[in-house]
Amino acid sequence: MPPVEPSPSSWDMAAVARAVAEGDTEGDLVAVGADLEPGTLLAAYRSGLFPMPSGPTRSRRRTPPAWYSPERRGVLPLDGMVVSRSLRRSARDYEVRVDTAFTDVVRACADPSRDGSWISTEIADAYTWLHELGWAHSVETWRDDELVGGLYGVAIGGLFAGESMFHHATDASKVALVGLVEVMRADGDERRLLDVQWRTDHLASLGVVELPRGDYLARLADALAAPLPPRWRDAS
Repeated sequence: MPPVEPSPSSWDMAAVARAVAEGDTEGDLVAVGADLEPGTLLAAYRSGLFPMPSGPTRSRRRTPPAWYSPERRGVLPLDGMVVSRSLRRSARDYEVRVDTAFTDVVRACADPSRDGSWISTEIADAYTWLHELGWAHSVETWRDDELVGGLYGVAIGGLFAGESMFHHATDASKVALVGLVEVMRADGDERRLLDVQWRTDHLASLGVVELPRGDYLARLADALAAPLPPRWRDAS
C-alpha cells in the first residue's frame, strides 16, 4: 500500500526553505516553532528541513521544535559506502529485517542513557505516527531472534532522511546501514539520496561526505521526483 498523505500543514515550511535558499538565515538552525504533525514533517523534509527538540528532551514542559538546514549536509553516496572486511564478517552474524520493530528501534535510539541522546517523547510519537501512515521506516539487525541494532528515518520518493541509529552488539548499526543501502539501490535508480544530516568522523569512515546546502537542495529535488525503493513501494 502506498503511504497515506496526511492533512496539509497549517505552517508554511516552504517559506522557511525559501528564506534559507535566499541567504536570509545564518548557521544550521533556521527556525523554531510550528508543530510535529505528519503534514508539517513531510513538508519540512520536502523543503530540506528536519526537526530537533529546542529544549531539554526530558523536560515536563513541551517546547517548540527547532528546524535545521545544515550549511554542509551529510549524505552517504549509495555507491560509496565503505564496507570493510571486518564489517563483511560481522554481517554474517546478523539477520537484517525491515519494518518489523519500528517502535522498538525508536525506543532504543531514544534511550536517555546514551551519550548525546536527543529524541524526546514528542519526537518519538511523531515518527511513530509517520510510520503508521507509511512514511517512516526502520531497518533492523537481529541475532538469535533478538533486536541488537537498527536505524530509522523517513522515505519520500527517492529520499531517505536518516534520523538515528543504535547498536547493542558490535557493528549491528553498521550492518543495518548496509541493509538500508541495499534497499535503496535495489532497482538502480541513481536519483536516490541518503541524507544523514551531519558528517561525523564515525559516519565519514563509512563513506559519508558533505554537500554544500545549495547542492543538497538540488539533489533533493531530483530525489523527490524518483519513486520509492521497491521494498517500500511494493509493500502490501
